[in-house]
Amino acid sequence: MASIVSTVARSGALHRKLMPTAAERFLWGQGDGSTMPAVPTEIGVLGAAICWENYMPLFRQSMYSKGVEIWCAPTVDDRDQWQATMRHVALEGRCFVISANQYLTRGDLPDDVHPVQGEAPETVLIDGGSTVISPLGEILAGPLRGGEGVLVAELDLGDLDRSKFDFDANGHYARPDVFSLNVDESPKHTVVRQA
Repeated sequence: MASIVSTVARSGALHRKLMPTAAERFLWGQGDGSTMPAVPTEIGVLGAAICWENYMPLFRQSMYSKGVEIWCAPTVDDRDQWQATMRHVALEGRCFVISANQYLTRGDLPDDVHPVQGEAPETVLIDGGSTVISPLGEILAGPLRGGEGVLVAELDLGDLDRSKFDFDANGHYARPDVFSLNVDESPKHTVVRQA
């Protein structure tokens, strides 16, 4: 679950992951379209895609159509491929991307958990990779690996308009005469009772 708090909108918004990945399905169910907000904040319009939701092209297009300017992407994926994905999302959506990735060692886990990577407390299980990326896919900060830390980057919101000069997935480069996307944002219930 991702949470966005806005003093501009004087509200908050939640996003529940649409599709649990792999073993997550043992614990969590699917989200629905009712929790896919784009939230105006004092720093821009924020949206979130959790982990591998970032690989869902229709989800991304739905969020781009809401005018997301800052794309938040929490994940545990520390692979180099994830960095390429984040750069692609920034470039495709012409938005800033902030990806917060976990750093985790064996010593951070309870003793009754036995990871395949090894039992030594300093064994790295997830090597981070948090990053901040510009609307043209340039890395502004990170990726942060090898330990915990805080990334700082200055975001020039003027870059948003400048980046859309040659490509705008939801604007002048869209082809609504050829393509359409229908998004159901109504809440869904696991159990529906009928008389």
